[in-house]
Amino acid sequence: MVDSTKAGRTRRWMGIAGAGSIAIALTVAGCSGGGGASSGSNGAPKAAQDDKAPITVWVDADRSKAVDAFKKANPDAKLNVVTYDGSANGSNSFRTKIQLFDQAGSGWPDVVFSSQNNDAAWASQKTNGKQAYAAVLSDGLVPQSTLDNFTKGSLNPCTVEGKVYCLRNDLAQVVLWYNKSLFDKFGYSVPTTWEEYQAIGEKVAQEHAGYIVGTVGDAFAPEIYMWSGKCQANGVTGPKEVTVSTGTNECKRVAAMLDTLVKNGTTPNISVFTPEFVKKYADKVLMMPGPAWYAGAIFNNPQSLNVPKGQLGVAAPLAWKGEEAATGNVGGGTWFVSSHSKNLKAAEKFVEFVTTADDYQVNLAPGFPAYAPAADKWIKKQESSGYYAGDLQALVKAGSEIWTGWGSGIFSQEAIWAKTVTPAIAGGKSLVDLLPEWETAIKNQAQVNGYTVK
Repeated sequence: MVDSTKAGRTRRWMGIAGAGSIAIALTVAGCSGGGGASSGSNGAPKAAQDDKAPITVWVDADRSKAVDAFKKANPDAKLNVVTYDGSANGSNSFRTKIQLFDQAGSGWPDVVFSSQNNDAAWASQKTNGKQAYAAVLSDGLVPQSTLDNFTKGSLNPCTVEGKVYCLRNDLAQVVLWYNKSLFDKFGYSVPTTWEEYQAIGEKVAQEHAGYIVGTVGDAFAPEIYMWSGKCQANGVTGPKEVTVSTGTNECKRVAAMLDTLVKNGTTPNISVFTPEFVKKYADKVLMMPGPAWYAGAIFNNPQSLNVPKGQLGVAAPLAWKGEEAATGNVGGGTWFVSSHSKNLKAAEKFVEFVTTADDYQVNLAPGFPAYAPAADKWIKKQESSGYYAGDLQALVKAGSEIWTGWGSGIFSQEAIWAKTVTPAIAGGKSLVDLLPEWETAIKNQAQVNGYTVK
């Protein structure tokens, strides 16, 4: 996801985790050792296979535990591990490096972890006639039973024209985090609708000035609010097609709500990853819509808000009155297998392990697994810690409520927001008034990247 100007540590948490269980039995046509080149699973020429060949794996620093878990479970595995930035903060390093290897005709890593959710949009496509980097995983390389066990909708960012090109590491579904102790103290009820959420924000401004109900200072703010509000700012409908319409009621109602809460001070234009945020709001967050990874990155983090045990609660995604709840997604990493790999069997085994094996996803990973069987176990483990004020079932519910009308195009929505909207809000402009400007910026960036804009 993600994918924005989140501070470096932001991306470290956004890319967090995957899912878990399963020792792999795979059947890959033509994967015998040392055979001649043949057609790969994505129709591209497949390198001669050698099931004894080592594989090169690219990971960011935070995925080192996944590598260690795989090595422990597979001591005879031959891995060359390369640490890179994971395309953090929209660096686009994954794509840039693959383009260089395409030009050279060699050097492609067998497996790559990316912190972004939009890499399948380019990795699945041929560029200048060159073979697409990503191998198709859904044509037999990964068992269908494994793919079917990922949380509903979680593989959407990996799916292009019906084919799956990556496995999702973790989900970053948006829920409502709240401080139960403060709600009890103030006599408020946890909201279930956005209308109730705004009403509480207005009461807080009058009755408890200085406390907040959210923030809009991070570049992923549109994924928290606009995506959850079903604003059609990013309707990617094909490899090179996108619908952009920020003038809808769905967009305007979110913008109007935020204008009210920004103006009254309960939703400041400040990044949650700044010292200023921690200093001003360490004990002042009444509630905050945000992704699953906020739990460890923001709330239960000695370097951030450090909310004491027993106070942090999580509620289901908010709905607009009379509508079904929908939520956004803020990150969640992805794993790719190279179509150029000389050992697809080993590459697939690694990718399936790190996204489904309990050894990593349940026992070590800090984020909500995309693989449903692992997510169930992970939730139970987190609940057993006694840290949270109540259960975490809202995270499970939200995992299948991510709105599908927000796509994963090549261009970064977060970069557009950071450049166009964030400074304008800081300058006192109304978000409602900024909607046309935001739409124009999205359309321009999409067209630069070769999209047909509707």
